[in-house]
This record gives sequence, C-alpha cells and structure tokens, in this order.
Amino acid sequence: MNEPRSDIEHVVRARLRSLRRSLGLSLDDLAAQANLGASTISRIETGNRTISLDVLVPLARALHVDLDALLDVDADDDVVIRPVANPMADGITTWMLSRSTGNTIAMKMRIEPNDREPEQSVHPGHDWFFVLDGRIRLLLGERALIVETGEAAEFATMTPHAIMAIDGPAEVVMIFDRDGHRAHVHGAA
Repeated sequence: MNEPRSDIEHVVRARLRSLRRSLGLSLDDLAAQANLGASTISRIETGNRTISLDVLVPLARALHVDLDALLDVDADDDVVIRPVANPMADGITTWMLSRSTGNTIAMKMRIEPNDREPEQSVHPGHDWFFVLDGRIRLLLGERALIVETGEAAEFATMTPHAIMAIDGPAEVVMIFDRDGHRAHVHGAA
C-alpha cells in the first residue's frame, strides 16, 4: 500500500532538488524565496521529512512551477514538449521549446518582414540564435549584420540589439538565459 506513495515522494523529492539546482539556488536562496527554513528543505530533499502541501505550495511558487508538474509521475510532460504557437505583436510568432524552469530557455520564432526598424533593447545576459529558414538582420548597437539560413549568432545582451526578417519570413531557434527570456518574451523582441 505504501509503495506507490513512496514512489511519488521519491519523484517529487528528486524534482525539487533538480529544479533548485538547475535554477542555481542554494538551500538558503530557496528558503528565503519560499519563506521556509533551509533545514526543512534539506530534510524534504533527503527524505527525512514528509512532504505536505504546506511546504509544497511555497516551494512550487518559488521554483516557478505548478503543483501538477511536481506531483504528476505518470505523464510524459517531463520528457516531451508540445510547442504551441503564440502570436505576438509585429508579425512575430513564438513556440516554447523548453520548460521555463531552467536557467536557459529555448524557443522557435517566426518573424515576418516589417518595414520599420525594431527598437534595440538591452538587458543582462547572453543570447544565441540559429537561423532555420530565411535571413535575419541583427542590429547590435551601430552594427548591422546579416545572418543567413544555417548560420548562428551569439552576443552579450548589454549591447543594444534587435532582430528583423529581411527578404521574406524567417524562422530561428533562440536560446536565452532567464533574463533574456523575460526581455524577449515578456517585453519587445
């Protein structure tokens, strides 16, 4: 009777530890964000404390996941990602290719050509993209670079930057750190 429960607890403990580590959080960091004691989190991760909702809810919030992601042991959601198109402003559509719980975020982006030049932005971090199809004009401060199909670009994001499709639609795969994800998905691309 207790075996299924212990399997679920084992999976939840492993997920909590992995999420904490992938986000680069120490026990003290997570404890501060979840308003729990570091020793409580340590005992949960090591199996020396039972897992209860009064600790799972603040931990899930602090780790930016929902309870289902921590508790569902039968789904393939921890392996298979099913991207969904997310239309944005200015002819841009995005598909998330990774979970938002890690330090890096992968996304596919389709960019329609636009006659007006996008506003360059800066944010902490680093960006990388690979052009799957089309041509991209990468604006980096005063520089304008053309990135062709099959080419990649990598740059520090404290340099003002923006991308735009030229000569037709373009599709890219982008990899951001967490700061880049906030800037590109929740701000302007």
